[in-house]
Amino acid sequence: MLTPHPQRAALHNEVHARPYEQMTAPAMLTHLALLTTNAAARAHLQVLLSAHGLPAPAEGANHLSIDLDGLHLRWEAHTEFQTYTFWHLLEEPATTFEARPLRAPPADWLAAMPGEWIVGLRMLVTHADASDGEALARALLDENSLVGAGLGDGQAHVYTDFRLHADGHARQLLCVGQMNPRRLGRMVQRLLEVETYRMMALLGLPVAREVAATLADAERDLAQVAAEIRSAARDEEPALLRQLTQLAGRVESLYARTHARFSASSAYFELVRWRLDELREVRHAGLQTLAEFLDRRLAPAMQTCLWAARRQQALSERISRTSNLLRTRVEIEQQRSSQALLDAMNRRQKAQLLLQSAVEGLSVAAVTYYGAGLVGYLAKGAKAAGLGVSPDVLAALSIPFIALTVGWGIHRLHARVGLDLD
Repeated sequence: MLTPHPQRAALHNEVHARPYEQMTAPAMLTHLALLTTNAAARAHLQVLLSAHGLPAPAEGANHLSIDLDGLHLRWEAHTEFQTYTFWHLLEEPATTFEARPLRAPPADWLAAMPGEWIVGLRMLVTHADASDGEALARALLDENSLVGAGLGDGQAHVYTDFRLHADGHARQLLCVGQMNPRRLGRMVQRLLEVETYRMMALLGLPVAREVAATLADAERDLAQVAAEIRSAARDEEPALLRQLTQLAGRVESLYARTHARFSASSAYFELVRWRLDELREVRHAGLQTLAEFLDRRLAPAMQTCLWAARRQQALSERISRTSNLLRTRVEIEQQRSSQALLDAMNRRQKAQLLLQSAVEGLSVAAVTYYGAGLVGYLAKGAKAAGLGVSPDVLAALSIPFIALTVGWGIHRLHARVGLDLD
């Protein structure tokens, strides 16, 4: 047996982690997405499942598809949001989004859902051709912003107005012909994901607008500091460097707080585009397709987020360059000051050595004087003892000898301690 990787089975089964549902028409769907944690969502979901005598989702599961006595529920856990999709079959084709479901989740359970509600979509799936579907869409949706297209090479037709209605939900009308349940489930899932991911992508837009105002102030402060650097005196440079450091801290803090949001928005936008490509839209005369509408409305918002992220990066680099220039200037001034200080210390040391040399010269004279005096006293003693010695002559002859001996001794001392008086 080969030694399997500990994640081999999980990685292999990842392609089956979120299987598509099998659906038939006519049906009514309600799709919700909330920004919340996985733990809170699982706990709240368990309340609903327990009310129906059903077990909790398996530990670590991020997907659940289950029937609640005629009401089907699909729950998915994502990185930063949770989705709930409820749908039920209709006994006859509905011509209104207000059709009452046969069964619905308890109102108190819905009201207590944890997190912040970000996506709400009601989808009516019915049997109709393109002409009847468009007529029904114009009756149910806002005709001024109506968007529609054929899907799957014309086997289905979708209509929406991308507006929130009185119940707080957006609305989509999906008209299908003879489509097998699995393919219909895939199509519905892609439409739901387009709506969910476009809303998640747009979460970066308010952040980008906030960043724009903050970056404008930071850029103005940087321009002011850069202008002051040109004429700043040496004693003003440390204060300017502190201002640049504080400005860099503000920008880096902003970058750390918003980078993840901008990266997520970019990833969600790519998912929207992929799902739209998978729908294989066919244009209806006089109507924009979903891809055209979203590209005209969503793409500029994503460009704003991308521009804000690039602007942050560019400002951070400009602050870094300005800081490096000022720091280099301060270091050069410090090196000059240090060099001047070292030169002054060298001059003082040389002066001290010269003074020491002069003092040592006087010391040689003094030692010679006292040494000759001692020789004179010795000669006087010898003369008194009857030796024929002239004290004055002997003292005079000893002076050069004493002076040379003392000078030679000082020179040897200098040589041992490494002093240079030149």
